[in-house]
This record gives sequence, C-alpha cells and structure tokens, in this order.
Amino acid sequence: MNKPQITIKDIARALKVSPSTVSRALKDNPDISQETRDLVHAYANKHNYKPNVQAVNLRAGRSNTIGVIVPQMVHHFFSCVLSGIEQAASEAGYNVLVAQSNESYEQEVKIIHSFLAARVCGVIASLAKNTSHYEHYQELLDNNIPIVFYDRICTGLNTERVVVDDYAGSFAAVEYMIQTGCKRIFFYGSAPHLEITKNRRNGYLDAMKKYHIPVDDTMIKLCDTRERAIAITPDLLESEERPDGFFAINDETAAGILYACKLVGIKVPDEVSICGFTDGAIAQNTDPKLTTVEQHGEEVGKSAFSILANKLEGEEKRSNKIVRTNLIIRGTTK
Repeated sequence: MNKPQITIKDIARALKVSPSTVSRALKDNPDISQETRDLVHAYANKHNYKPNVQAVNLRAGRSNTIGVIVPQMVHHFFSCVLSGIEQAASEAGYNVLVAQSNESYEQEVKIIHSFLAARVCGVIASLAKNTSHYEHYQELLDNNIPIVFYDRICTGLNTERVVVDDYAGSFAAVEYMIQTGCKRIFFYGSAPHLEITKNRRNGYLDAMKKYHIPVDDTMIKLCDTRERAIAITPDLLESEERPDGFFAINDETAAGILYACKLVGIKVPDEVSICGFTDGAIAQNTDPKLTTVEQHGEEVGKSAFSILANKLEGEEKRSNKIVRTNLIIRGTTK
C-alpha cells in the first residue's frame, strides 16, 4: 500500500516550526534563514514531499493547467523551450496545454480564446511573426490570468518575460567574424517590429561600428527562412560587391546561405563566413557544421515556468530573466 503524501503541516510538526515557515522555506524565501531552508528541503526530499497544486488551485478557483503558445514546433529552439516548460511543470504538479500559432496572428487569437474557455491558470507565450496587436493578451490579464512571454516578447503589456541576450550574442558573433577577416558582412533578419530582430540587428550594427566598417541598407535583408535565403543569396554572391560574411537570425537561414554558396561554387569558409543563431540539430548536420550562437532553450523554458509558478503562488514583484548566450565556433567561419 502506498504511503499517504506528507503535507506542509506534517513537515512543520516534525521540524517544530510553523507551516508558514515551511511554505516560505520551500520557495527559498530569503526571509527564512539558510539553515532552516536547508533543513526543510532535506526533510521534504527525504519524505518525497510533493506540493498539492490541485488543492491550492481549487481553493483559488482556478485549474492547475497552464497554456503554452509555440510559434512553430519544427524549430529546435521552440521544441527545447517546450521541453523545459513541460519538465518543470510536471515536477511542480501542473498540466500543460500546448498550442501552435504557426506564425499566424489570427491563429494566436483563436488559441487565447480556447485557453480562456479551458480556464487555464496562466499562459507562457512567444509571439507570431506578424502579431502587432495585443488585445487578445490583454483579455487574459483582464481575467487575472498571468502571462510570461519568452523569446518574442510583447513590450506593450505589463507582463513578465524571459529572453536570451540577443544583443550580446549577435555582437560577439559579428565581432568574431570581423576579427577573422570579414569586411563586408550581411545581416539576414526577421520581421523588423520583433524585439529579437531589433536586438540582434543592433548587436550586428554596433560590432560593425566598433571596427569602423560601414553598413548600408543593401546589407540588411528581411530573410529568416532557408527557402528565402536560397532564393536571394546567389545574386548577392555574384555581384561586384559581394559579401564575405553572413550573420543570420537563425540556423535555418544560415543553412540556406550555405546551400546557396555551394550552388554558385563559393567556398565556405575560405571565401565566405557564415554564422547562425540557435545551435540546434541543423547546425551540427550541415557540411561544414555551422558556427552559431547557442540559445539554451531548455533553460528559457524552465525559467519561464518558474516565473509563472511564482506569480500563481502570489508573488507580486515583477521578475524577468535574461539567459546568456555563447558563441559555438565550427566549420563555417575561419
């Protein structure tokens, strides 16, 4: 027969402290001494304590299901984020309802309405490329449903967010390409209104500026898919002022650039250097393998859930998270 699950009151009784002290210690509240926190965590782990999320949520009049919006499941970064969310949510006793916007604002609106109908207790979301109106997200807030945005965030609403350090990652990548000999680097970006596009473009521009390399409008392209990169890159490579480097907003686009170089007989990295952004399976399966900026998607997902869980448990202070990136140097740069 399975033993009954212990409760916060059981831990408090065993350690001769108040239930509120146990509750705050389990959340690592700094008002509780480190010694007490360690003692409570040790006892909870030893006796396999699990928070009764469902009971807490029933008392609060809400479900224990969170809604998650993913722009596209096929992208390695988003699948890693989802993996991090699901792992953390499962450990905390929450269910996860996942929906894919498929980069559509209209689909995103439908998803939010379905989440409202399902009475989710909170939402973790990344914006579709063409989302520029946010009334549907405001509707969640009006219904006291907290939102944590990740990656593609909404700056127009008073919500929490988790992002990677897009600016620093881009700056480091472009600086490395310059230091290894590139003098005419093109930037392939996504929709210009997205914060990730702005931050990665600014990192690119500031690295070029640091080394006094001029940038004109022809060097910045709206291109964020493999297919688009294959379509526009050959003509650039055959022009008189052809690029000697490309910094792409994601690995799919970088892989398209690499394929285009092969189509026109340009050697990588001898004649052209290429760097992507993500470090997923694509980056390690091209020939040569892609130099890229690692995003740590699973950490983004776990952080997003942690922030949402704290909000659901009554945390009032705003809590945002920036996940650091790192440059992975492989065969597409010198």
